[in-house]
Amino acid sequence: MRVIDRTGACHAELTWNDAADRLVKLVVDGAIVDGAIFHHPLLGDAHTVGDTAMTALDWARPGEIPAIAEPARLPLGAGGAILNLIALLAREAGIAALRYAGPYPTAALWRSLARSFRCSADEAAFTAGALDRAVRVARDPVPVDFAPAPHERLAIPGGFVELRDGVLRAVVGGVAYEPGGSPARLVAADGTDGPAGGHHCEIWFGDACYARVATLAQGGSLAAGPHPIPACASPVLGRAFPGALRDALAELVADAVPALLAADARALCATTSLHWADLGARAAHELPGGFAVHAALWDRIAPLGLPRLALALAEALAPVVAAAVVRRASSR
Repeated sequence: MRVIDRTGACHAELTWNDAADRLVKLVVDGAIVDGAIFHHPLLGDAHTVGDTAMTALDWARPGEIPAIAEPARLPLGAGGAILNLIALLAREAGIAALRYAGPYPTAALWRSLARSFRCSADEAAFTAGALDRAVRVARDPVPVDFAPAPHERLAIPGGFVELRDGVLRAVVGGVAYEPGGSPARLVAADGTDGPAGGHHCEIWFGDACYARVATLAQGGSLAAGPHPIPACASPVLGRAFPGALRDALAELVADAVPALLAADARALCATTSLHWADLGARAAHELPGGFAVHAALWDRIAPLGLPRLALALAEALAPVVAAAVVRRASSR
């Protein structure tokens, strides 16, 4: 079986053992799922997927959303492609709703699920108790129903576009652009600076566009670009944050993450080095030497006042620090 888009590009290929109605192998962009089942020390029955593992499924009638042991080890787009295929298979099998039965009900997973499923609950309900579930490696289902609503994936030069009731998301040059994203943002074209009904893939820092990377036509095809993200030439590049400022940011980050993560996020942020860097399409990132924030935040937001800069830095750091806290808790 293959999932092929309107351009003829193949986004998924499934090999079945028809006699046993069992998946032998699934290939998506960036990852391969081995249909053989083995025992994983944390997940129980599992499949190998890329360099990590995921909970085992009945692929002909998927009844749950699988947990991935180390989702960060999958290339960008691979996890979403697998989730979208599960939604497609579940819809074809007449499965009305699925639940996530794993230890990592994160905001990032919620956003991925929202592109392939519809849900009446909100992100807060899904992510409640995320740290507790990670610590105990929970396998009981989160009581939130997801109805299959797979998107259409369309290949474009340098990436792909996801379509469902219009353009949901675009991945260009390994960067994901979404409506309201920060700093990578999908912005509707107004018809004067791009095709009517189209979208721009842009990088935003502060209240202005830092770089326009690509333009999409109304149906998702590439109308212009992709263009490289310009190098940052800020005078603060490479400078470390003083301890007092790091402590102040730690308090703001603690206020911005889920309550269960606040204490650990505060401690981690206050005791880990932080410096300015050119992060391309990222506002913040965890590097081997500590955390870093994009120097363009200083250039664009510092002139508006230090309080506003501090809030912008905390907003950029919060998801990165939260992810680091969950990752450290799950590895203990």
